[in-house]
Amino acid sequence: MSNHSGLPLAIAPHNAALMTNAKPSPDAPLKIGTRGSPLALAQAHETRDRLAAAHDLPQDAFEIVVITTTGDNRAMIDADRPLKEIGNKGLFTKEIEEAMLRGDIDIAVHSTKDMPVAQPEGLVLECFLPREDVRDAFICPEFGSIHDLPEGAVVGTSSLRRRAQLMVRRPDLKVVEFRGNVQTRLKKLGDGVAQATFLALAGLNRMDMSDVPAYPVNPDDMLPAVAQGAISIERRADDQRVKTLLDAIHDTPTSHRVLAERAFLAELDGSCETPIAALAELDGDELRLRGEILKPDGSASFAGETRGLIADGPVLGRALARELLEQAGPGFFDWRR
Repeated sequence: MSNHSGLPLAIAPHNAALMTNAKPSPDAPLKIGTRGSPLALAQAHETRDRLAAAHDLPQDAFEIVVITTTGDNRAMIDADRPLKEIGNKGLFTKEIEEAMLRGDIDIAVHSTKDMPVAQPEGLVLECFLPREDVRDAFICPEFGSIHDLPEGAVVGTSSLRRRAQLMVRRPDLKVVEFRGNVQTRLKKLGDGVAQATFLALAGLNRMDMSDVPAYPVNPDDMLPAVAQGAISIERRADDQRVKTLLDAIHDTPTSHRVLAERAFLAELDGSCETPIAALAELDGDELRLRGEILKPDGSASFAGETRGLIADGPVLGRALARELLEQAGPGFFDWRR
């Protein structure tokens, strides 16, 4: 029996030692699952280091387990195909989540912006590390912004959101598919496949890539992806020992912001096939949420914002989504079918 993601509903028994209150140790390390890209590994190492510091443990009390996902394999084979033609976001999480359900790993570290809004039964996503810079970075050796690019310039991106936002602002530009990890995309840029591209500034910061010619994009010009810059940690729902360990590194302000943005996304039934942007910010006891929905070709976009109490973030997210859908009118997302 399986759920919508094809994952088993039953959670396999795992090491009895993990069901106790014992802390991880070099002899019984906590196993951290991750993809194998340089950015994914940097995020897994950050998680390990925060856990070690919070619980006064040596680094070898944690084991980083690299798991190759279906998405990684298909991405290597179909490097020039748009992600939407290969599959959905679950392609990059399914094997990791299966490993956790089996008990092969104890936690999984994710870029939250890449996560589906619903978790498989038996798993929860409720721990968030302090959020990095949310902005996109415009990467171009010659020019400092999209407004400086000459007419007809080629920009590479695999993001439907960035493509749509770019076409709204500069419909004269040529946009080409530009998939791969950070290093792959930078190599394509160096090889002249495109004159410019975009990366998440958070990823560059986490990999200490200050030498890249990156120009931060003001969110007033381009709203980022939902949960951009936020690392989330998934665990088994019944593993209270791991929950206690993760509680020590959980960042509540990030959680408030991300939950509001993901509620916005969930109400829109968002996926990697949908150009959607959102950003929540905290101001005292208030939360400000901005959101945007777009047609993939940039032919239409609708944006709005709302404010309310921080505790009402998910409610605000859902309400803003309904407001934008009403503005857009019936059939705005029909192209997804």
